[in-house]
Amino acid sequence: MQFRRKIRVLVVDDSIVFREVLSRGISSDLNIEVVATANDPFDARDKIIQYRPDVMTCDVEMPKMNGIEFVRRLMPQYPLPIIMVSTVSGAVFDGMNAGAVDFVAKPDVQSVKGVENFINEMISKIKIASTAKTSHLKKESVLYKIHDNFNIDTNSRIIAIGASTGGTEAIYSVLKSLPKSTPGIVIVQHIPPVFSRMFAERLNNSTQLEVKEAQTGDWVEKGRVLIAPGNQHMKIKKISDKYKIQCLEGDKVSGHCPSVDILFESVAKEAGSNAIGVILTGMGYDGAKGLLSMKRKEARTIGQDEKSSVVYGMPKVAFNIGAVEKQASLSNIPQLIYKMLG
Repeated sequence: MQFRRKIRVLVVDDSIVFREVLSRGISSDLNIEVVATANDPFDARDKIIQYRPDVMTCDVEMPKMNGIEFVRRLMPQYPLPIIMVSTVSGAVFDGMNAGAVDFVAKPDVQSVKGVENFINEMISKIKIASTAKTSHLKKESVLYKIHDNFNIDTNSRIIAIGASTGGTEAIYSVLKSLPKSTPGIVIVQHIPPVFSRMFAERLNNSTQLEVKEAQTGDWVEKGRVLIAPGNQHMKIKKISDKYKIQCLEGDKVSGHCPSVDILFESVAKEAGSNAIGVILTGMGYDGAKGLLSMKRKEARTIGQDEKSSVVYGMPKVAFNIGAVEKQASLSNIPQLIYKMLG
């Protein structure tokens, strides 16, 4: 990723030790400049006005006002890409809902290796965030209500979804519009371990569908959504007229574990024309080749359009190589899925 100038970053955290660790760490990258640090949301607001950063990192737990409430209040007035920094907690998804584009789990500062991995991940996510659009905050209203009595054969059908940066909210937007009669759904979202389980539980509690973190042996069934664990690849295997999940450890594929390509390739092989593939917002190219394989096996394929994507990377690559049959805005994807099922 090439940058014409350094990415200006504001670091917001109430711990002076952690501010120093994070600032020094990300400043080691030649493309990043920490223009200021802040110890609470009120200090951060003044620094945003003064320094106009390109990206802000924001702790969740802070005095005076927590990071989530700060993001919720800030974004309508000063929209900028924000990366939430949190201990392992479902609160990060509240931050994403408030307008943040990504999150990173806070490391144990006593662990040298843990801090090193955290800094490397943060550098990568800052670079991606600097390309993100904040206009995704203008939530699109769903244009159609999909009714549960939609007359389709759900048993042999399967829907496969892949996403990365901005994907947690995009996936929620799609799933909340789908009824219980929806064919089984399998999802790869680039997300750390543990958070994938929390993400599944959150969706299970906020949609009409049964959502869980996938395990080997799970069956893909009507009204059920299976999300790949944060450190394992996921495949499907056809047994009789049903699909069974396989989760497996392995090296990164297309830069990621879990990989969208791994899932999509297995869906192409096992489900063929009985599948629909959907590629959503995210940086990079993971999923593009797999979606093309699905299309070549006569699956229907959908790509999120540029305007509604937080980062138009994965859907763009898929579109450019001819893997996307139909492009659609996020709000229109649920209806398009059901049109293709019909």
